[in-house]
This record gives sequence, C-alpha cells and structure tokens, in this order.
Amino acid sequence: MAAIKITKENFNKEVMESDVPVLLDFWAPWCGPCRMVGPIVDQLSNEIEGKAKVGKVNVDEEIELASAFRVASIPTLAVIKDGKVTDIKIGARSKNDMKRMLGL
Repeated sequence: MAAIKITKENFNKEVMESDVPVLLDFWAPWCGPCRMVGPIVDQLSNEIEGKAKVGKVNVDEEIELASAFRVASIPTLAVIKDGKVTDIKIGARSKNDMKRMLGL
C-alpha cells in the first residue's frame, strides 16, 4: 500500500482512529533531505502493510497539522499509536530506524 496523503480532513480517521501504528512523514517538495527520505518511506509503506501504515504530510499545504506537531525542521517523522504520539525524530532516517520507531 502506498503512503497515504494526510490532510486535516482525513487526519482523525487515518491517524488518530487507526488500529495500527502510523508513521507520519512531515515533508515539503523543496526540501532536499525530504526528497531523499521519500522513496524510503514509500518502500517501507509497502513492506509493513497490515502491521502499520505510513502517512505523508506536506507542511506547505497542511500548516495546521505541522503546527500541531510543532514541526520546525523537516523531514520530521512521528509515530502515533492508539491516538498518542510515541516517537518523533527530526532529519533523514534509515528504513531500519523507521521500523524501530514503529516497534517492528
């Protein structure tokens, strides 16, 4: 399954009400490190299908969500389990780091 585009309209349904952990990738198209992490995030999304899911939040389009997570630098990765933020990391990460964040 490809990463889900997260907006303020689908945030509650896709993230807060999810029955599996969610990795959120806060990114922007002009961000070099974000463009490096993007393909890794997409690959991870396919590998963890059924165990967790991945959402992408464009900080330029979803200012309210970025603000709610206090995103000051991108890429920022956040994990939400059972409606609670369990981990936040700033900067590019490896696929294994992302899996560890999700507890996989």
